[in-house]
Amino acid sequence: MKRFGGLAASILLATGLLAGCAGGTSDGGGGGRITLYSPETPDFTKELAQKYEEMHGEKVDVHYAGTNILVNQMMAEKDNPKADVWYGGGGILPFEAAVERGILASYIPDFAADWNVVENGIKLKHEDGKYVGVELFVLGFAYNTDLVSEEEAPKTWADLLDPKWEGKIQFPNPAASGTATLMVMDQMMQQGEEKAWEYFEKLVKQANSIPDSGSAPTKAVSMGEAHIGIGFDFMAYEQKAKGETVDFIVPDKTPVLVNPATLIEGGPNAEGGKKFMDFLLSEEAQQIMADWYHIPINPKVESKTPLSLEKVKEHAVDLDIDWVNANYDRVRNEWKDKFQ
Repeated sequence: MKRFGGLAASILLATGLLAGCAGGTSDGGGGGRITLYSPETPDFTKELAQKYEEMHGEKVDVHYAGTNILVNQMMAEKDNPKADVWYGGGGILPFEAAVERGILASYIPDFAADWNVVENGIKLKHEDGKYVGVELFVLGFAYNTDLVSEEEAPKTWADLLDPKWEGKIQFPNPAASGTATLMVMDQMMQQGEEKAWEYFEKLVKQANSIPDSGSAPTKAVSMGEAHIGIGFDFMAYEQKAKGETVDFIVPDKTPVLVNPATLIEGGPNAEGGKKFMDFLLSEEAQQIMADWYHIPINPKVESKTPLSLEKVKEHAVDLDIDWVNANYDRVRNEWKDKFQ
């Protein structure tokens, strides 16, 4: 598996910078404040920080913003880094892009030292130690259980083209959503570009809306505005946990990505950052991830959803990251030309 470096240009398109970015001060030897940058849900990351503080007696300052904004912030701070750890971003894509930007240090916790870089088509960590996966995301189909039975729900990407789903599907806009760009490129790698474009010409006709947000289709399913929505697994299980009539199908073959964490090059508290990364793979942190309906990567922690690494790895496709690296922006632009 290679790198998503070609994504860097897209990831750096955001113009805003994270406001009020006061990092913790430390002598670099640990024991001081740890500054965490994360686009994950604020209440979720706050819970992780509080658990770390409880266990280690060291303060964690969490700075929340969207992935693009955080990457821009880290680039702006490259000569004087404020963050120690960056965690989360919807999978490995933004981390692979950031490798080429010189903002990531190399560190792999002992827990993951013996992992293969790629296993069953899932890239678990960076080959040079620039990031490590701490949980798993699966791209698949949310469905409204009041409108669709489990038996009739689509089980493969081809099933989405069944005439019975016409006007009943939502998926994110690949020109705006990394989730949907991944969907398009996966089909190109599986079918070849010509057949993949033919597929999406048909899928677009099945959709009643193609929103920019990656989570919007799943929310639409929960409100009955769509029967089927394409998105990541945790989006559906979060809605289900709120009492919504939503469930999730893992397609026969589909992208399965780790959501990583990385140590920031030159961060003010490198030793504290390493300890926090170790913590993210601990049973305590993994339990918090599981409680938020993410798939834990530590086998000692049980998933709160029907999914686990063992269950999803047989569905994972082996992504050609060299090809993605070279073609990401081109595919996005071609989508705009064809469908917008």
